[in-house]
Amino acid sequence: MTLDALKPLLDTDGPFATVYLESGSPTEDAEHQIRLRWDQLRTQLAEAGADETTLEALDAAIMVEDITEVQADGRVLVADAQKVLMNTAWDATLGAGDAAHWADHPQLGAYLRERASSVDMLVAITDQEGAVLRRVVASQEQTLNELEREVSGSSNAPVQKPTEGAFSTIQNRSDEAVKRNAKDIAESLDRIARRRRPDVFVLAGEVQGRSALREGLSPELQEILVETDRGGAEDDGAEEALSQELGRIAAAYAEQSVGDTHGRFEQAKAHNQAVEGAEAVARAAQMGAIDTLVLHTEHPGQDEARLLAAAAQIDSSLGLVSSELQDGIAAILRFEAPDELTSST
Repeated sequence: MTLDALKPLLDTDGPFATVYLESGSPTEDAEHQIRLRWDQLRTQLAEAGADETTLEALDAAIMVEDITEVQADGRVLVADAQKVLMNTAWDATLGAGDAAHWADHPQLGAYLRERASSVDMLVAITDQEGAVLRRVVASQEQTLNELEREVSGSSNAPVQKPTEGAFSTIQNRSDEAVKRNAKDIAESLDRIARRRRPDVFVLAGEVQGRSALREGLSPELQEILVETDRGGAEDDGAEEALSQELGRIAAAYAEQSVGDTHGRFEQAKAHNQAVEGAEAVARAAQMGAIDTLVLHTEHPGQDEARLLAAAAQIDSSLGLVSSELQDGIAAILRFEAPDELTSST
C-alpha cells in the first residue's frame, strides 16, 4: 500500500498529537461515554506537553453533534498547534483501544498496519435483471466500511426462459434481455472500479446471473475476480453467510499480501537490494532508495514514526511481514545497496 495518508502531514512541523478512539456499539449515552474517554486522553496529552490550542482543536473534532458516529466508527486524529490535520474512521481491529501520543512525528503505525491488512472489495450480488453493488473494506475480524447501490439492467423484456413448447423467439428475447442487463451491470462495475481501484472483485448471487455477468467483465475486473456461491442479499441468513465469506476472502488476501512482501524482501536481500535495522533504513531514506518500507505485522519498529514520515516523503510504499526483523523495521530498495548501507546492517 502507498503512504499517501501521511503526505498532508509532511509539510507541517511538529510536535503532533495523535489520538486513537476505538469503535464500539452506539449507546444512548454516547456523548457521555465519548466525553469520559476523551477527557482521559486529553489529560494524558496535556501532561505530555500538548498546548491548549491543539487540545481545543481536538475538542471540536471529537465532540461533534452526531457523536454516535464517532462512537460507532472510532477515530484516528492528528493535530498540530494550529489545527486538526487528519480525522478519519478507526476500527481498531488489532485491539489497540484508545490511545494518545504527543511526539515529534504522527504516531500512525497502528492505523497504517490496519490499512495494510484490510482489503478494499467491490462486491456484486447479481441476478439476471440487476445487481446490488457494494464497496466493502474488510478485515478478517469484521467489516470496516460498507457503501451500497442498486443497478438495474436497461432491458424491459422478461428474463425467464419460456416453458417447453413455447416459440423459440421468446427464448431468444429472454437470452438477449439477460445479456443486455449483464452488459449494463458490467459497465457500472467498470466505472466504479476505475474510480475506486479495489483490491478484489467479489461476484455473488444466482448462478445464471453470475455466468452472464462474468462473460461481460473487463480484463481488469477478471484479473481480480473472486466468485462465490455463498450468501446474498435475500434475507438475514444470506447476508450473514456473505459477510462470513467476505471475511474469509479478506483473510486470504491479507495472508497472501504478507507472504508476497516476505518473498520480495527475501529476494531483494539475495540481490543486495534490502536493508534491516533503523539506522540502515534511515540512511536509505536519505538516499531516496526505499521502494517499500517493511514493518512487522504486530510489533512497532524502532524509530518507526520518523521512518514512516521519511518513506512517505520519497513516495515509498508499505509492506508487512510476520517474520522478525532487526529493530522491527527493514526496507526493499530501488537499487543495489551501496557499501555505506550494507556496512551498517
